[in-house]
Amino acid sequence: MRNKSLLMLLLVVAVPLSIYSQAKQKKYVVKVVNSSNHDKTDNPVVISLNDIKCDFKIKSAVVLKGNQEIVSQLDDLNQDAKYDELAFVTDMAANSKENFTVLFSSEKSTKVYKARTFAEMMAYNGKGKLAYITSFSAKGDENVYSFTHHHGPAFESELVAYRVYFNEKQTIDPYGKFNKGLEINATKFYPTDEQLKAGYGDDVLRVNNSCGIGAFKGWDGSNATHIQPVIEREERIISSGPVRSIAQAKVIGWEYKGNEYNMINRYTLYAGHRDIVIDVIFDEKLGNVNFSSGVQKLKENSSMFSDHKGLVGSWGTDFPVNDTIKYAKETVGIGTFIPKQICGKEHADKENYLYEISAPGKSSLRYYTTFTSKKESFGFKDDKEWYDYLKIWKSELETPCTVEVKAL
Repeated sequence: MRNKSLLMLLLVVAVPLSIYSQAKQKKYVVKVVNSSNHDKTDNPVVISLNDIKCDFKIKSAVVLKGNQEIVSQLDDLNQDAKYDELAFVTDMAANSKENFTVLFSSEKSTKVYKARTFAEMMAYNGKGKLAYITSFSAKGDENVYSFTHHHGPAFESELVAYRVYFNEKQTIDPYGKFNKGLEINATKFYPTDEQLKAGYGDDVLRVNNSCGIGAFKGWDGSNATHIQPVIEREERIISSGPVRSIAQAKVIGWEYKGNEYNMINRYTLYAGHRDIVIDVIFDEKLGNVNFSSGVQKLKENSSMFSDHKGLVGSWGTDFPVNDTIKYAKETVGIGTFIPKQICGKEHADKENYLYEISAPGKSSLRYYTTFTSKKESFGFKDDKEWYDYLKIWKSELETPCTVEVKAL
Protein backbone atom coordinates (compact mmCIF):
# COMPACT_ATOMS: atom_id res chain seq x y z
CA MET A 1 0.00 0.00 0.00
CA ARG A 2 2.84 2.33 0.86
CA ASN A 3 4.57 1.59 -2.47
CA LYS A 4 1.31 2.30 -4.36
CA SER A 5 0.88 5.67 -2.61
CA LEU A 6 4.47 6.60 -3.41
CA LEU A 7 3.93 5.71 -7.08
CA MET A 8 0.82 7.90 -7.24
CA LEU A 9 2.72 10.81 -5.66
CA LEU A 10 5.53 10.45 -8.20
CA LEU A 11 3.02 10.48 -11.06
CA VAL A 12 1.35 13.62 -9.71
CA VAL A 13 4.73 15.37 -9.48
CA ALA A 14 6.01 14.07 -12.82
CA VAL A 15 3.06 15.27 -14.92
CA PRO A 16 3.38 18.99 -14.19
CA LEU A 17 7.19 18.75 -14.46
CA SER A 18 6.86 17.26 -17.97
CA ILE A 19 4.47 20.05 -18.92
CA TYR A 20 6.88 22.75 -17.77
CA SER A 21 9.84 21.11 -19.55
CA GLN A 22 8.13 21.23 -22.95
CA ALA A 23 9.41 23.94 -25.30
CA LYS A 24 7.08 26.75 -26.18
CA GLN A 25 6.54 27.24 -29.90
CA LYS A 26 4.83 29.74 -32.15
CA LYS A 27 4.30 29.59 -35.90
CA TYR A 28 4.19 32.46 -38.41
CA VAL A 29 3.70 32.80 -42.14
CA VAL A 30 6.06 35.18 -43.92
CA LYS A 31 4.97 36.58 -47.27
CA VAL A 32 7.76 37.98 -49.46
CA VAL A 33 6.82 39.98 -52.56
CA ASN A 34 9.15 41.11 -55.32
CA SER A 35 7.24 43.79 -57.23
CA SER A 36 10.27 44.85 -59.26
CA ASN A 37 11.31 43.82 -62.77
CA HIS A 38 14.58 42.41 -61.40
CA ASP A 39 15.24 38.79 -60.52
CA LYS A 40 16.79 38.87 -57.03
CA THR A 41 19.36 36.23 -56.14
CA ASP A 42 20.00 35.59 -52.44
CA ASN A 43 17.55 38.33 -51.51
CA PRO A 44 17.84 39.08 -47.77
CA VAL A 45 14.70 38.61 -45.68
CA VAL A 46 14.92 40.11 -42.19
CA ILE A 47 12.27 39.81 -39.47
CA SER A 48 12.41 42.06 -36.42
CA LEU A 49 11.55 39.96 -33.38
CA ASN A 50 10.35 43.07 -31.55
CA ASP A 51 7.60 43.42 -34.15
CA ILE A 52 6.12 39.92 -33.94
CA LYS A 53 5.28 40.08 -30.22
CA CYS A 54 6.14 36.50 -29.30
CA ASP A 55 5.17 35.71 -25.67
CA PHE A 56 8.36 33.80 -24.81
CA LYS A 57 12.11 34.24 -25.15
CA ILE A 58 13.07 32.96 -28.61
CA LYS A 59 16.07 30.64 -28.60
CA SER A 60 15.81 28.97 -32.01
CA ALA A 61 13.92 29.13 -35.30
CA VAL A 62 13.19 26.99 -38.35
CA VAL A 63 12.28 28.50 -41.74
CA LEU A 64 10.42 26.37 -44.28
CA LYS A 65 9.55 26.93 -47.93
CA GLY A 66 6.92 24.28 -48.43
CA ASN A 67 8.51 21.22 -46.85
CA GLN A 68 12.08 22.35 -47.51
CA GLU A 69 14.08 24.00 -44.73
CA ILE A 70 15.81 27.29 -45.57
CA VAL A 71 19.09 28.11 -43.81
CA SER A 72 18.49 30.93 -41.33
CA GLN A 73 20.11 32.64 -38.36
CA LEU A 74 19.10 34.58 -35.27
CA ASP A 75 21.18 37.61 -34.25
CA ASP A 76 21.54 39.53 -31.00
CA LEU A 77 22.47 42.98 -32.28
CA ASN A 78 22.75 44.88 -28.99
CA GLN A 79 24.39 42.16 -26.86
CA ASP A 80 21.61 41.86 -24.28
CA ALA A 81 21.40 38.04 -24.58
CA LYS A 82 18.10 38.32 -26.49
CA TYR A 83 17.75 37.78 -30.23
CA ASP A 84 16.65 40.83 -32.19
CA GLU A 85 16.37 39.60 -35.78
CA LEU A 86 15.84 36.49 -37.87
CA ALA A 87 17.53 36.52 -41.28
CA PHE A 88 17.57 34.25 -44.33
CA VAL A 89 18.19 34.66 -48.06
CA THR A 90 16.06 33.42 -50.93
CA ASP A 91 15.90 33.76 -54.72
CA MET A 92 12.97 35.85 -55.89
CA ALA A 93 11.95 36.01 -59.55
CA ALA A 94 10.82 39.35 -60.94
CA ASN A 95 7.19 40.20 -60.07
CA SER A 96 6.77 37.16 -57.84
CA LYS A 97 5.71 36.28 -54.31
CA GLU A 98 6.66 33.44 -51.98
CA ASN A 99 5.31 32.22 -48.64
CA PHE A 100 7.52 30.84 -45.88
CA THR A 101 6.64 29.24 -42.56
CA VAL A 102 8.70 30.21 -39.52
CA LEU A 103 8.57 28.21 -36.30
CA PHE A 104 10.06 29.95 -33.25
CA SER A 105 10.93 27.94 -30.17
CA SER A 106 11.93 28.58 -26.56
CA GLU A 107 14.35 25.67 -26.78
CA LYS A 108 17.93 25.99 -28.06
CA SER A 109 18.89 24.15 -31.25
CA THR A 110 22.07 22.16 -31.82
CA LYS A 111 21.61 22.25 -35.59
CA VAL A 112 24.63 23.42 -37.61
CA TYR A 113 24.20 24.84 -41.11
CA LYS A 114 26.85 25.11 -43.82
CA ALA A 115 28.25 28.63 -43.60
CA ARG A 116 28.17 30.98 -46.57
CA THR A 117 29.74 33.87 -44.67
CA PHE A 118 32.48 34.13 -42.05
CA ALA A 119 33.84 36.76 -39.66
CA GLU A 120 36.72 36.86 -37.23
CA MET A 121 38.56 39.19 -34.90
CA MET A 122 41.89 38.19 -33.42
CA ALA A 123 44.49 39.51 -31.00
CA TYR A 124 48.00 38.49 -30.01
CA ASN A 125 48.05 36.57 -26.72
CA GLY A 126 51.53 37.62 -25.61
CA LYS A 127 53.08 34.28 -26.58
CA GLY A 128 53.37 34.97 -30.28
CA LYS A 129 50.07 33.26 -31.04
CA LEU A 130 46.66 34.53 -32.07
CA ALA A 131 43.49 34.23 -30.00
CA TYR A 132 39.96 34.67 -31.33
CA ILE A 133 38.11 37.54 -29.65
CA THR A 134 34.64 38.97 -30.14
CA SER A 135 35.46 42.59 -29.32
CA PHE A 136 38.13 44.98 -28.14
CA SER A 137 37.92 48.53 -26.76
CA ALA A 138 40.50 51.17 -25.91
CA LYS A 139 40.86 54.79 -24.96
CA GLY A 140 40.46 57.00 -27.98
CA ASP A 141 44.01 58.33 -27.90
CA GLU A 142 45.65 54.90 -27.63
CA ASN A 143 47.41 53.51 -30.70
CA VAL A 144 46.04 49.95 -30.84
CA TYR A 145 45.96 49.62 -34.64
CA SER A 146 48.43 46.72 -34.49
CA PHE A 147 47.01 45.09 -31.36
CA THR A 148 44.36 43.26 -33.37
CA HIS A 149 45.35 40.96 -36.20
CA HIS A 150 44.52 42.34 -39.66
CA HIS A 151 44.00 45.66 -37.82
CA GLY A 152 40.35 45.06 -36.92
CA PRO A 153 37.45 42.70 -37.67
CA ALA A 154 37.41 40.86 -41.00
CA PHE A 155 34.33 39.41 -42.66
CA GLU A 156 33.52 37.73 -45.97
CA SER A 157 30.98 36.15 -48.29
CA GLU A 158 31.86 33.68 -51.03
CA LEU A 159 32.57 36.60 -53.37
CA VAL A 160 34.57 39.16 -51.37
CA ALA A 161 36.13 39.95 -48.01
CA TYR A 162 36.67 43.15 -46.04
CA ARG A 163 38.31 44.44 -42.88
CA VAL A 164 37.65 47.60 -40.86
CA TYR A 165 40.65 49.49 -39.49
CA PHE A 166 40.73 49.91 -35.72
CA ASN A 167 41.79 53.56 -35.62
CA GLU A 168 40.53 57.03 -36.43
CA LYS A 169 40.21 56.15 -40.13
CA GLN A 170 37.76 53.24 -39.66
CA THR A 171 38.52 52.56 -43.32
CA ILE A 172 36.89 49.62 -45.07
CA ASP A 173 39.66 47.74 -46.88
CA PRO A 174 38.96 44.92 -49.40
CA TYR A 175 40.37 41.45 -50.05
CA GLY A 176 39.96 40.14 -53.60
CA LYS A 177 39.44 36.49 -54.58
CA PHE A 178 40.23 34.51 -57.72
CA ASN A 179 37.50 31.97 -57.04
CA LYS A 180 34.31 31.88 -55.02
CA GLY A 181 34.60 30.49 -51.52
CA LEU A 182 35.41 31.31 -47.89
CA GLU A 183 39.12 31.96 -47.29
CA ILE A 184 39.71 34.25 -44.30
CA ASN A 185 39.74 31.49 -41.69
CA ALA A 186 42.61 29.92 -43.64
CA THR A 187 44.58 32.99 -44.76
CA LYS A 188 43.82 35.37 -41.88
CA PHE A 189 43.76 38.12 -44.58
CA TYR A 190 47.50 37.54 -45.17
CA PRO A 191 47.98 34.46 -47.38
CA THR A 192 51.27 32.59 -47.31
CA ASP A 193 53.32 32.13 -50.48
CA GLU A 194 52.00 28.58 -50.70
CA GLN A 195 48.40 29.78 -50.41
CA LEU A 196 48.97 32.41 -53.09
CA LYS A 197 50.34 29.74 -55.44
CA ALA A 198 47.28 27.60 -54.65
CA GLY A 199 44.93 30.36 -55.84
CA TYR A 200 43.92 32.14 -52.65
CA GLY A 201 43.15 35.85 -52.79
CA ASP A 202 44.67 38.71 -50.82
CA ASP A 203 44.63 42.45 -50.09
CA VAL A 204 43.98 44.34 -53.33
CA LEU A 205 43.86 48.04 -52.37
CA ARG A 206 46.11 50.55 -50.62
CA VAL A 207 43.60 52.87 -48.96
CA ASN A 208 46.01 55.43 -47.48
CA ASN A 209 43.96 58.27 -45.91
CA SER A 210 40.93 57.78 -48.16
CA CYS A 211 37.46 56.48 -47.37
CA GLY A 212 38.46 53.23 -49.13
CA ILE A 213 35.32 51.22 -49.80
CA GLY A 214 32.59 53.59 -48.61
CA ALA A 215 33.81 54.31 -45.08
CA PHE A 216 31.78 56.80 -43.04
CA LYS A 217 33.62 60.11 -42.62
CA GLY A 218 33.17 63.61 -41.30
CA TRP A 219 33.09 66.62 -43.66
CA ASP A 220 34.85 69.94 -43.07
CA GLY A 221 33.44 71.72 -46.10
CA SER A 222 36.35 70.77 -48.36
CA ASN A 223 37.62 67.33 -47.32
CA ALA A 224 36.52 64.09 -45.70
CA THR A 225 37.78 63.89 -42.11
CA HIS A 226 38.60 60.98 -39.82
CA ILE A 227 36.56 60.04 -36.74
CA GLN A 228 38.63 61.82 -34.10
CA PRO A 229 39.03 62.82 -31.36
CA VAL A 230 36.98 60.30 -29.38
CA ILE A 231 36.91 59.19 -25.74
CA GLU A 232 36.78 55.47 -26.51
CA ARG A 233 36.77 53.11 -29.49
CA GLU A 234 35.39 49.59 -29.75
CA GLU A 235 35.23 47.11 -32.61
CA ARG A 236 33.20 43.91 -32.44
CA ILE A 237 32.02 40.84 -34.32
CA ILE A 238 28.24 40.53 -33.91
CA SER A 239 27.78 37.36 -35.98
CA SER A 240 29.73 35.05 -38.27
CA GLY A 241 27.18 33.38 -40.52
CA PRO A 242 25.84 31.16 -41.80
CA VAL A 243 23.52 33.61 -43.61
CA ARG A 244 25.22 36.92 -42.86
CA SER A 245 28.22 38.27 -41.02
CA ILE A 246 28.00 41.48 -39.01
CA ALA A 247 30.84 43.61 -37.64
CA GLN A 248 30.71 47.01 -36.02
CA ALA A 249 32.85 49.94 -34.94
CA LYS A 250 31.68 52.01 -31.99
CA VAL A 251 32.94 55.35 -30.70
CA ILE A 252 32.05 57.20 -27.50
CA GLY A 253 32.38 60.97 -27.31
CA TRP A 254 33.29 61.87 -30.89
CA GLU A 255 33.97 65.62 -30.87
CA TYR A 256 32.59 66.83 -34.17
CA LYS A 257 31.39 70.31 -35.16
CA GLY A 258 30.78 71.48 -31.61
CA ASN A 259 28.97 68.36 -30.40
CA GLU A 260 29.86 64.99 -28.89
CA TYR A 261 28.45 61.89 -30.57
CA ASN A 262 28.16 58.28 -29.49
CA MET A 263 28.01 56.31 -32.74
CA ILE A 264 27.95 52.76 -34.09
CA ASN A 265 28.91 51.91 -37.67
CA ARG A 266 27.45 48.45 -38.37
CA TYR A 267 28.54 46.46 -41.44
CA THR A 268 26.36 43.58 -42.71
CA LEU A 269 27.44 41.23 -45.50
CA TYR A 270 24.96 38.63 -46.77
CA ALA A 271 25.59 35.25 -48.39
CA GLY A 272 25.93 35.59 -52.15
CA HIS A 273 26.57 39.34 -51.92
CA ARG A 274 29.54 41.57 -52.58
CA ASP A 275 27.89 44.70 -51.16
CA ILE A 276 27.86 45.80 -47.52
CA VAL A 277 24.82 47.29 -45.79
CA ILE A 278 26.15 50.11 -43.58
CA ASP A 279 24.00 51.28 -40.68
CA VAL A 280 25.15 54.37 -38.79
CA ILE A 281 23.42 54.55 -35.40
CA PHE A 282 23.55 57.45 -32.94
CA ASP A 283 22.19 57.50 -29.40
CA GLU A 284 20.24 60.71 -30.04
CA LYS A 285 18.56 62.51 -32.92
CA LEU A 286 20.81 64.44 -35.26
CA GLY A 287 20.60 68.12 -36.00
CA ASN A 288 21.64 69.85 -39.22
CA VAL A 289 25.08 68.29 -39.39
CA ASN A 290 26.79 66.85 -42.46
CA PHE A 291 28.98 63.78 -42.81
CA SER A 292 30.35 62.14 -45.97
CA SER A 293 31.13 58.91 -47.79
CA GLY A 294 31.91 57.74 -51.30
CA VAL A 295 34.72 55.93 -53.10
CA GLN A 296 38.47 56.19 -53.18
CA LYS A 297 40.25 57.67 -56.18
CA LEU A 298 42.49 55.10 -57.87
CA LYS A 299 46.02 55.83 -59.11
CA GLU A 300 46.49 54.41 -62.63
CA ASN A 301 44.20 53.79 -65.62
CA SER A 302 41.56 55.33 -63.42
CA SER A 303 38.05 56.49 -64.17
CA MET A 304 34.97 57.48 -62.20
CA PHE A 305 31.22 57.39 -62.64
CA SER A 306 28.41 59.31 -60.97
CA ASP A 307 24.72 59.54 -61.68
CA HIS A 308 24.71 62.72 -59.53
CA LYS A 309 21.86 61.18 -57.52
CA GLY A 310 23.71 59.29 -54.81
CA LEU A 311 25.56 56.67 -56.86
CA VAL A 312 29.32 57.04 -57.34
CA GLY A 313 31.93 54.58 -58.57
CA SER A 314 35.61 54.39 -59.44
CA TRP A 315 37.92 51.98 -61.25
CA GLY A 316 41.69 51.80 -61.45
CA THR A 317 45.02 50.22 -60.60
CA ASP A 318 47.63 50.56 -57.86
CA PHE A 319 50.00 48.54 -55.70
CA PRO A 320 47.94 47.11 -52.82
CA VAL A 321 50.74 47.44 -50.24
CA ASN A 322 54.01 49.31 -49.85
CA ASP A 323 56.01 46.23 -50.89
CA THR A 324 56.15 46.78 -54.67
CA ILE A 325 58.69 43.96 -55.24
CA LYS A 326 56.80 40.95 -53.92
CA TYR A 327 53.31 42.15 -54.79
CA ALA A 328 51.94 43.07 -58.21
CA LYS A 329 49.60 45.92 -59.02
CA GLU A 330 45.89 45.22 -58.60
CA THR A 331 42.87 46.60 -60.45
CA VAL A 332 39.63 47.16 -58.55
CA GLY A 333 36.22 48.74 -58.95
CA ILE A 334 34.39 50.47 -56.07
CA GLY A 335 30.81 51.70 -55.70
CA THR A 336 28.84 53.54 -53.01
CA PHE A 337 25.13 54.37 -53.02
CA ILE A 338 23.68 57.05 -50.74
CA PRO A 339 19.83 56.96 -50.74
CA LYS A 340 18.15 60.23 -51.67
CA GLN A 341 16.65 60.70 -48.19
CA ILE A 342 20.13 61.30 -46.73
CA CYS A 343 22.10 62.35 -49.82
CA GLY A 344 23.53 65.87 -50.07
CA LYS A 345 25.94 67.70 -52.34
CA GLU A 346 28.52 65.90 -54.45
CA HIS A 347 32.24 66.64 -54.01
CA ALA A 348 35.75 65.50 -54.84
CA ASP A 349 38.66 65.96 -52.46
CA LYS A 350 42.30 64.88 -52.81
CA GLU A 351 41.58 61.22 -52.01
CA ASN A 352 37.90 60.61 -52.78
CA TYR A 353 34.74 61.13 -54.79
CA LEU A 354 32.09 61.93 -52.19
CA TYR A 355 28.55 62.82 -51.29
CA GLU A 356 27.58 64.71 -48.18
CA ILE A 357 25.29 62.78 -45.84
CA SER A 358 22.76 64.22 -43.39
CA ALA A 359 19.72 62.93 -41.50
CA PRO A 360 18.26 65.78 -39.39
CA GLY A 361 15.73 64.57 -36.83
CA LYS A 362 16.86 60.94 -37.25
CA SER A 363 19.09 58.83 -35.02
CA SER A 364 20.16 56.36 -37.70
CA LEU A 365 20.86 56.19 -41.42
CA ARG A 366 21.67 53.48 -43.95
CA TYR A 367 23.72 53.41 -47.12
CA TYR A 368 25.56 50.79 -49.20
CA THR A 369 29.00 50.10 -50.62
CA THR A 370 30.53 47.40 -52.82
CA PHE A 371 33.64 46.43 -54.74
CA THR A 372 35.12 44.05 -57.32
CA SER A 373 38.64 42.83 -58.06
CA LYS A 374 39.56 42.39 -61.72
CA LYS A 375 41.26 39.07 -60.93
CA GLU A 376 37.93 37.47 -59.99
CA SER A 377 37.08 34.59 -62.32
CA PHE A 378 33.42 35.50 -61.77
CA GLY A 379 33.61 39.32 -61.82
CA PHE A 380 33.96 42.33 -64.09
CA LYS A 381 36.79 42.94 -66.54
CA ASP A 382 36.61 46.67 -67.24
CA ASP A 383 35.12 49.89 -65.93
CA LYS A 384 32.20 49.86 -68.38
CA GLU A 385 31.00 46.46 -67.08
CA TRP A 386 31.46 47.67 -63.52
CA TYR A 387 29.54 50.93 -63.95
CA ASP A 388 26.72 49.14 -65.78
CA TYR A 389 26.50 46.77 -62.81
CA LEU A 390 26.41 49.66 -60.33
CA LYS A 391 23.35 51.13 -62.07
CA ILE A 392 21.52 47.81 -61.78
CA TRP A 393 22.67 47.44 -58.17
CA LYS A 394 21.22 50.83 -57.26
CA SER A 395 17.94 50.03 -59.03
CA GLU A 396 17.61 46.78 -57.08
CA LEU A 397 18.30 48.52 -53.77
CA GLU A 398 15.64 51.11 -54.55
CA THR A 399 13.02 48.41 -55.23
CA PRO A 400 13.34 46.04 -52.24
CA CYS A 401 11.04 43.10 -51.64
CA THR A 402 8.27 43.65 -49.11
CA VAL A 403 7.95 41.30 -46.14
CA GLU A 404 4.69 40.66 -44.26
CA VAL A 405 4.56 38.49 -41.11
CA LYS A 406 1.39 36.99 -39.63
CA ALA A 407 0.92 34.59 -36.73
CA LEU A 408 -0.76 31.24 -37.47
